[in-house]
Amino acid sequence: MKTWLRSALTRTPQTQTAHAGTAQTKSAPANSQLVALQLAGQARWTPSGYSAMSREGYQRNAVAYRCMRMITEAAASVPLCVRRDGHCIEEDPAQRLLDKPNPKHARAEFFEAYYGYLLLSGNAYLEAVLVDGTSPSALFNLRPDRMKARLGTDGWPLGWEYNAAGKVRRFANDPLTGQSLVHHMRQFHPSDDIYGFSPMEAAAKAVDVHNAGSVWNKALLDNSARPSGALVYSGKAGEDRLTDEQFDRLKTELETNHAGARAAGRPLLLEGGLDWKAMSMSPSDMDFINARREAAREIALAFGVPPMLLGIPGDNTYANYKEANLAFWRQTILPLVRKTGDSIGNWLGAWFGDDLRIVPDIDDIPALAGERAQVWSQLQSADFMNADEKRKIAGLPILEQST
Repeated sequence: MKTWLRSALTRTPQTQTAHAGTAQTKSAPANSQLVALQLAGQARWTPSGYSAMSREGYQRNAVAYRCMRMITEAAASVPLCVRRDGHCIEEDPAQRLLDKPNPKHARAEFFEAYYGYLLLSGNAYLEAVLVDGTSPSALFNLRPDRMKARLGTDGWPLGWEYNAAGKVRRFANDPLTGQSLVHHMRQFHPSDDIYGFSPMEAAAKAVDVHNAGSVWNKALLDNSARPSGALVYSGKAGEDRLTDEQFDRLKTELETNHAGARAAGRPLLLEGGLDWKAMSMSPSDMDFINARREAAREIALAFGVPPMLLGIPGDNTYANYKEANLAFWRQTILPLVRKTGDSIGNWLGAWFGDDLRIVPDIDDIPALAGERAQVWSQLQSADFMNADEKRKIAGLPILEQST
């Protein structure tokens, strides 16, 4: 008479969840020959945190990496204009500081790192260096994972601590004005008053799914067969079950050598009346390709990058690539640059004057040239407006009106 293998090999995820940590033993009909193999467990997600997000997201996921590169490079290419009384002043000290933040980094490299830290951790920090003691002469990026807020009794920061290579630097806020040599810009976080929430963390589960699909597919390529199904025991006459020693050896073999993504496709060696019956769905049946594609779309959605720009098919939101690119600049890049200009301008205003305004110079953005030309054409044909009114709508300085 044929029997089941012991039910330790047949636990389902529901049984594991309901009785975590407790081995479940169930008896089976004595005339059963089928042994269902179920080794699936609970999903394991990447923990939140700067190190985990940078490793699993930016360094190991091509979609997240490309999203960040597209955003940081595009945003860093937008010139920041120092404006006072509606006019951009090229020789303004604040403008010179933004054009050359420090001797070690060019402007584009400096702002790429700034936006990258903001996207990766939800926080970006700048340190102002005062050479003459009156106004900043250089700006430096500080890594978010090394910064820690020093909170007061009211729960708001009294200063910051920067820990690098075992050395701690402390930056205290001015007790009267709250001004500090450290500037902190954050993405909105619904449950944290101090630190920001990053799009990388919002896309963390999609990143894990996409990465796991890559690991699984690579494992399938490394192995020539894929055991997935049921074991059927057909013993000799008079043998109706496996011995305890045979069962333990089989269980150890399955759990050690044939479970998980690393063992995908590894052939299973059977002996002693055991037969393998394929039952489970193949990778094509499980639609791994579409699952990874949807994960890639979710990652792009979290960062605000149209999937069409990443080469992800199946997106009909935009009529063509040109419209997708225009939406990328209008909905993702320009809001980010404007927020950055407002934030840095408010911070630098303590040294360069309260009338300081930092705005993006959209006239130097090639992607918006067609849209800008259309606006100018419409303004030129508007006979009911004078020159200054047209210049104001176009974002140009207003000239003295003629009488």
